[in-house]
Amino acid sequence: MNGYELSRNWFDWCFENPEKIKPNHTALYFFAVEHCNRLGWKKKYGMPTTMAMEAIGIKSYNTYINTLNDLVEWGFIEMIQRSKNQYSANIVALSNFDKALDKALDEALIKHASKQSESTCSIDKQETSKQINNDISIGTDFDIFFEAYGKQVDKIPCQREWLNIEREEHAKILEHVSKYVNSTPDVKFRKKPLNYLKDRTWLDPELPNATKKEKFKPNLI
Repeated sequence: MNGYELSRNWFDWCFENPEKIKPNHTALYFFAVEHCNRLGWKKKYGMPTTMAMEAIGIKSYNTYINTLNDLVEWGFIEMIQRSKNQYSANIVALSNFDKALDKALDEALIKHASKQSESTCSIDKQETSKQINNDISIGTDFDIFFEAYGKQVDKIPCQREWLNIEREEHAKILEHVSKYVNSTPDVKFRKKPLNYLKDRTWLDPELPNATKKEKFKPNLI
């Protein structure tokens, strides 16, 4: 977890849900991130209500608590224990935001299919249905790849990179990844899945040999 990833993922979600976002949401979320950072990235921590309201310029307690409740509902903050009143602290944790972002990406795919249908009125319903099914298959193929890879980090950036790769390559990746995983049984010798996709590793003519460490060094980028 780091500030840049949290910031990038928050704004990715905002772009997909502009009708939900108000300035208070961004201000409070980044206060929560900054406060967690100052506490040494504790898993759960107290977020004093008065201090948070003063830091982000919210005067109304009702506005503050509604903003916090939205962040909890959207999956960015986990409420561990609610404060008894506005003068005490809520106990919170920065959530595993992958679920919220996965939902946002799913919504983006649905919107994409809908816009595609609107802009091509001459295409019949069968073609529109085919487009939606193709979008769904992208997510299915990616899930197969990510689970098979066995080194499950950077899921959201990986999914973005997957969507940038030609669909014709997806089958080649799924065929190659099992061979790649078998050739590197020790996970620490595998590239990060994002680097595997960015480097187009599935096109390499030779597989790494984990038993010959002098010929293969893990990608630690």
